[in-house]
Amino acid sequence: MKLLIRLAITALLANAAFRFGNEYLIHYRFTDSVREVATYRAGTDAELRQRVLETAMSYGIPLEEDGFTIQVESGRALIRGAYTKPIEVVPGFPFHWRFNWEVDAPVNAPRIALPGSVRPKDP
Repeated sequence: MKLLIRLAITALLANAAFRFGNEYLIHYRFTDSVREVATYRAGTDAELRQRVLETAMSYGIPLEEDGFTIQVESGRALIRGAYTKPIEVVPGFPFHWRFNWEVDAPVNAPRIALPGSVRPKDP
């Protein structure tokens, strides 16, 4: 009987670790994508806001339009936000985990030509 209880507790802990780890990995990929969107952005702050929302939607993140702020100053974009996502740690009992995030990226970073790449000729 003790063995069954230990196995059940171990299974619950493994399940919780997997679910938290998976959500954190999604969060990390999302912030990395937002950094890329901010760095190589083209257009206005409103278009950047829309791209961030589209990125969140593609990762299944419940980000609201007023859930983040964008500040662009002196060649840098600072994007801060937060969202809450329910994670089922124990089947049937969701835990609402709050993710706070911040991205500080250079704006319109120049593309670097790699050695051996073809560069366009100047007219």
